[in-house]
Amino acid sequence: MSSKADQILQEKNVIMKEAIGIDYDIFEQEGVAFDYERMMRESGYTIEELQEIQAHFFVGNTPIIELYNLTKLARKYAKPGYGARIMIKDEATNPSGSFKARRASVSVYEAKRLGYKGILTATSGNYGAAVASLAAKEGLDCIVVQETYDSRHVGQPEIVEKARACEAYGAEVFQLSVGPELFSTFLKLLKDTGYFNASLYSPFGIAGVETLGYEIATDCREKYGKDPEAVVITNAGGGNLTGTARGLIKAGAIDTRIVAASVDLSGLHMASDTAFNRKSFTTGHTGFGVPFSTNPDRSDVPRSAARPLRYIDEYYTVTQGDVFFMTEALANLEGLERGPAGNTSLAVAFALAQEMKEDEIILVQETEYTGAGKHINPQLSFARENGIEVKFGNPEEQVPGESIILPENAGLIKATPLDVDRMRKSYLKNLRPKMEGRELSELERTFLKEELKVDDEKLETLLNGDA
Repeated sequence: MSSKADQILQEKNVIMKEAIGIDYDIFEQEGVAFDYERMMRESGYTIEELQEIQAHFFVGNTPIIELYNLTKLARKYAKPGYGARIMIKDEATNPSGSFKARRASVSVYEAKRLGYKGILTATSGNYGAAVASLAAKEGLDCIVVQETYDSRHVGQPEIVEKARACEAYGAEVFQLSVGPELFSTFLKLLKDTGYFNASLYSPFGIAGVETLGYEIATDCREKYGKDPEAVVITNAGGGNLTGTARGLIKAGAIDTRIVAASVDLSGLHMASDTAFNRKSFTTGHTGFGVPFSTNPDRSDVPRSAARPLRYIDEYYTVTQGDVFFMTEALANLEGLERGPAGNTSLAVAFALAQEMKEDEIILVQETEYTGAGKHINPQLSFARENGIEVKFGNPEEQVPGESIILPENAGLIKATPLDVDRMRKSYLKNLRPKMEGRELSELERTFLKEELKVDDEKLETLLNGDA
């Protein structure tokens, strides 16, 4: 990394404070602890106020759709009396076609309210299009910094499609190659432009998703007379899961299981130039879902508001082939062309539904638009061009970066559990330099219990490395 990039990184906290209007230092407490809930209150909005903001942008109030045919298919593989009702929250009906419009709405509203002339975000995903869409509505300039290419200047069709969407809404898109230049370029642009930082990981970005969880609970009660037994959430950077879970809790749905879902891309390093185009999923995979859970403050703000280990009850992975199969099944059986990210959680929900009773509800909390580079056909063609074997068979035999195996039948779709305790231990390992050689204070222990969703006994076990 150049000396200029090093210098700009050293200015990170000052640049962030000016670009988002939050002094993160005031949340710091002793040792490893910080006041998370106080930081979240910095968003400054109640659920009702968030709903008003989103109504202004025509965001939210998306329908819950029961997938009768996929439920029927799941029951084919379940024992008698089992096969939960599978439902989706159809977030593709939001402006720009994804739940990210909820996150963008609060940041765009804040930027406009505080008098910024423009807004800036670093993302290769749907969030850039969401920010660009709503910024256009408010008359704000918009810049999207996107990690697009490998060193051959070859970009994945899904990422290239998302850049097209950002530009369609009038945003200026900086397309970069994989590596550390994304963050340093982002910081330099923030400093040079004086634009608002529409970070995915600010309290504003997470608060916007709370309405999604809140709607799930209130809509299910109104329509079905109860909360869903389980909500399945595709997990990448953790903001989707954090915000949805917080919204469910604010609605009183405290018994609903929070289930994280990711595509298994183990063995592929996300910052690797050679691995960049050997995966067919740019988000919602273990390359983001695991490291951002175990080290959440690796994000573009001093303290990330996306902290999924505070809320996860269970975590499962599925293969790329499973998700492609489920994308086709959703289109062919339910007449809904969606994906790919939301279909990651749908594949997990399909497998878990077979282990739940028929009168129970398992709900997938988001869908997204598809088309162009996001569609199955260009994705699989791109995989073949990069030397990936694509075939039908048993997805359990798939090797990320080498093969994509589409299941021969729906009965082969499996949800593989991740060891959440192992992730908790990894989180603590990342904090080890700040904890070694001293006793943790009571404040620190309280923070860690909340951060890892554990009790005193479990925390002690994890700290001692016995879990």
